[in-house]
Amino acid sequence: MKIVVTGGAGFIASHIVDAYLAQDHEVVVIDDLSSGSHDHLNPRARFYQLDICSPEIEAVFAREKPDVLNHHAAQINVRVSVENPKRDQEINLGGLLNLLEAAKKVGVKKCIFASSGGAIYGETQTPADETHIERPLSPYGITKLAGEKYLQFYQDVYGIDAVLLRYANVYGPRQNAKGEAGVIALFCTALLQGNDLNVFGDGTQTRDYVFVEDVVAANVLALHKNMRGIFNVATGNKCSVNELCVLLQEVSETKANVNSLPPRAGEIKQSCLDAQKLQAQGWKTNSSLQEGLKRAVEFFRRFYFGTT
Repeated sequence: MKIVVTGGAGFIASHIVDAYLAQDHEVVVIDDLSSGSHDHLNPRARFYQLDICSPEIEAVFAREKPDVLNHHAAQINVRVSVENPKRDQEINLGGLLNLLEAAKKVGVKKCIFASSGGAIYGETQTPADETHIERPLSPYGITKLAGEKYLQFYQDVYGIDAVLLRYANVYGPRQNAKGEAGVIALFCTALLQGNDLNVFGDGTQTRDYVFVEDVVAANVLALHKNMRGIFNVATGNKCSVNELCVLLQEVSETKANVNSLPPRAGEIKQSCLDAQKLQAQGWKTNSSLQEGLKRAVEFFRRFYFGTT
């Protein structure tokens, strides 16, 4: 099977590329390297350094004629989406439509889409399943939800099966500690540099943290012919920022001061997803939070600090 992976030099998608290649699929990566790293590119994948909004996308699809599109390239910074919603829309919707139009012309059979449970559901007191009311609180969340609707349209009208994977908070090796980094990447870097941990608000806000290898497994499962629809990719377990501070200090065997800073305006207090629908397809989480955090710390030690 030939698969185009957008954002394939990035945190999550580079792992997906590795997994697809390990299963002997032919993989084509499209990434403009604006946030991805050349270091994460698998040399066995054919690489196009290209913006997903580029008119050259059509020529790439015409040349490669892929069976599947796995779409991870996106503008993911929530704060940037608030400050510049037009730019967020141009990338996350304009780029998606550019890809889908090219895919339609060459007979792509399926699109696997990286969506966001937290951004789409908004505040959730209990684990939210796929039927939970959709309350996106940012332009980023709005474009992710609109992207899902476009994919459902292309499925109904053009026969491109859509697998919409609503991720919880993904973490693990290759995560970028700069820009719109996840709190785990930020905390790992701070601990290993001997810096304080900065907590916004009282630290009781919770998230559902899912290890990147478990997310990769969902993307492999999504290739199956009978897979289509919306699926949460999550553990169903909450962890507060305060608990995360303690766990990371334990697994890294370091200590740090914890600073309490004013809460960020508009930040979601509680977010947790129910992944039973995906589990019914044979998916499961294989890494506990403590195990995953240990591997994340090991990666940051080795990759950014050159130690073990």
